[in-house]
Amino acid sequence: MAKLNTNSNAYIIAYSCVMVVIVAFLLAFISSSLKPTQDVNVALDKKKQILAALNIRDLSNDASAKKYQEVITADAIVDVDGNIVEAGEQGGEKAGFKLNSADYKAGKLALYICNVDGKKISVVPVYGMGLWGPIWGYIAVAEDGNTIYGAYFNHEGETAGLGAEIKDSKAWQDKFIGKTIYDAAGTPVIKVLKSSEVKNPQSEVDAVTGATLTSNGVSDMLQDGFKKYNAALKK
Repeated sequence: MAKLNTNSNAYIIAYSCVMVVIVAFLLAFISSSLKPTQDVNVALDKKKQILAALNIRDLSNDASAKKYQEVITADAIVDVDGNIVEAGEQGGEKAGFKLNSADYKAGKLALYICNVDGKKISVVPVYGMGLWGPIWGYIAVAEDGNTIYGAYFNHEGETAGLGAEIKDSKAWQDKFIGKTIYDAAGTPVIKVLKSSEVKNPQSEVDAVTGATLTSNGVSDMLQDGFKKYNAALKK
């Protein structure tokens, strides 16, 4: 019987192909095995961001999941005319919660109806672009439909210590609390401006120092978002 030549090109190629298939199978298996856990973690992080907009922060994972279930009375889906497409449910995870930035751009909007200490609060997600990539946020709106109750922002790749402060600085996010969203005509007036340009502090917020382009992105994101949600917030 001929001895197998392990140094031949044919053997090396065949061996390499077998190993590639085995490794690919193992990676696919590991990925599929971890996906349920990853999905749970992504959903939990989203819940924490929504809660942060409601000024509910620094809870454990279990406490965050429980609090979300308590305060979110519906994760509705609405259109730009304010019509309810899907009503959602208590502790909602199946309607508006499932939507993403692509749905938002298409006019399919998530609207979280919340009960915080007996007050009806609405939370709306907004999406935009920062200096280096996507930014997004969740804005809680008081029952009057025109006053910011709380805000949370996040980003994909803004510069640490500069643009990343939209996420990292709670003090900056808190500057939005109490700001007016619309003027009498229903036009969004909430803006982020350099401190020297702020003329109406009731609806304008100082930009993050050294992060003009990211701050402009937040401002544009809020203007675009509240145009989309105008009709829904009036109802």
